[in-house]
Amino acid sequence: MTQNVLEAAGTLIIGAGLAGLFTALKLSPRPCTVLSPEPVGVGASSAWAQGGIAAAVGLGDTAEAHARDTVLAGAGLVDEDIALGVTSEGAARIFDLLDYGAPFDRDSEGRLLQSKEAAHSTNRVVRVSGDQAGRAIMDALIRTARDTPSITLLEGVVVDDLATRDGQVVGAFARQIADPMAAPIYISAQEVVLATGGIGGLYAVSTNPGRVRGQGLGMAARAGATIADTEFVQFHPTGIAVDRDPCPLATEALRGHGATLIDENGHRFMFDIDAAGELAPRDIVARAIHARTSTDRPVFLDTRQAVGAAIYEEFPTVAQYCVEAGIDPATQPIPVRPAQHYHMGGILTDARGRSSLPGLWACGEVTATGLHGANRLASNSLLEAVVFAARIAEDIAPLPMTADQDATQAIPLEPPLHGPGPRQDPHEAVATLRDVMDRHLGVVRTAEGMRTALRTIAELEETHAPGSRAFLNMTTAATLIAAAALRRTESRGGHFRDDFPDTDPAQAHRTLITLAQALAIRAAA
Repeated sequence: MTQNVLEAAGTLIIGAGLAGLFTALKLSPRPCTVLSPEPVGVGASSAWAQGGIAAAVGLGDTAEAHARDTVLAGAGLVDEDIALGVTSEGAARIFDLLDYGAPFDRDSEGRLLQSKEAAHSTNRVVRVSGDQAGRAIMDALIRTARDTPSITLLEGVVVDDLATRDGQVVGAFARQIADPMAAPIYISAQEVVLATGGIGGLYAVSTNPGRVRGQGLGMAARAGATIADTEFVQFHPTGIAVDRDPCPLATEALRGHGATLIDENGHRFMFDIDAAGELAPRDIVARAIHARTSTDRPVFLDTRQAVGAAIYEEFPTVAQYCVEAGIDPATQPIPVRPAQHYHMGGILTDARGRSSLPGLWACGEVTATGLHGANRLASNSLLEAVVFAARIAEDIAPLPMTADQDATQAIPLEPPLHGPGPRQDPHEAVATLRDVMDRHLGVVRTAEGMRTALRTIAELEETHAPGSRAFLNMTTAATLIAAAALRRTESRGGHFRDDFPDTDPAQAHRTLITLAQALAIRAAA
């Protein structure tokens, strides 16, 4: 069949969120091509981040203290060298963002304001207008990227497959969203950086943009990349319990400001569970809320006394969500429920951001760098994204730039998956998959439920994936999560099993898995 071929201008970066754009800016003046399925910045999880970015830039704080908090939150699986390395680079990356125009909050003397979030030992989260850090940072990076001559931005382009030759990644297969009848475009590149985000769209209740569905994880696994820690999914305790998809989020910074979690009787139940109360690690708070909401007992985030009417100025995003739902947060408690928020697992990378596949780097939520372990420390996600984006740029910059004119020679396209014609999005199958992940791979899991999920995923894949490469990426990512979760017979961090509720010291190690191994587990389910 006819194949359209395009040679990327320099490094090919798949994804235009914080990790992708920061990589592009750090690569400058080396040329790069950034692909985005929507207008740059739209649909990026980074733009939805409310809390901010954690970094040891405050008086008396240290990278060592930040690393200790990170290790403690990660429930025994954090790579301590990675943690200290990332926290040590935090201040430099904050200053980079300031240079790019990020309008971080400052006090009257010009010092960066910092707030405290769960499991941090001190105030170290740099914010913008209370709860608008993600959007403000992204706006600054987008403006800078558009003004940077070395960066080529291609919008309205989605990637379904990585292209490999002799085990090396040599580009990607992309398609234009606006023209579903068009043949795929093969984009060749000497280096490929995956920055496609997480897996939120695999879950029915998620705080992430709906388009973020584990595509990067799925396509990397199908290309042969080693995957790590996929069982560890973080559920934010305080998604706002309204009928809206994605689920709006009430930032953890509210609890840092003194907002409380109460039941229908006004009782602050978190102190019955953990001495840290509302500021216990996210997995503990999420399970405590889930135990109530799953039995139809409501839970509320009460900001009335701690924040009051100031919420409209100090946390305008949360306030707007509440107003749209008919809630006045200054006078009414906010109904909340856990919602899928972040994935600690992903493509295994080393300290430079290199995957197990030559030619493929990855950064941001699509990766498993070893920083988060089994439970991410609040506001470490944006930090990880910029630190590893900078490392990848530093790793790629010295490489010689040589065009590979024969890159397409040994890369077959397999119809009908890449055949001409419409690629139908199987809406009902997607809804079924999201519901299955919510019910069986959510806050609390069991072996029976996970086996049910694996069987259902296999059935959905067999029926619908032959007509949709995008859906195949979804079922691949879901399989990797469920298989790793079934294999880990303990509870740790973001992975909690009702049938194995205790933590097993013998399983205090990271999970490494390939797609072949995950499929074998699925077949045995």
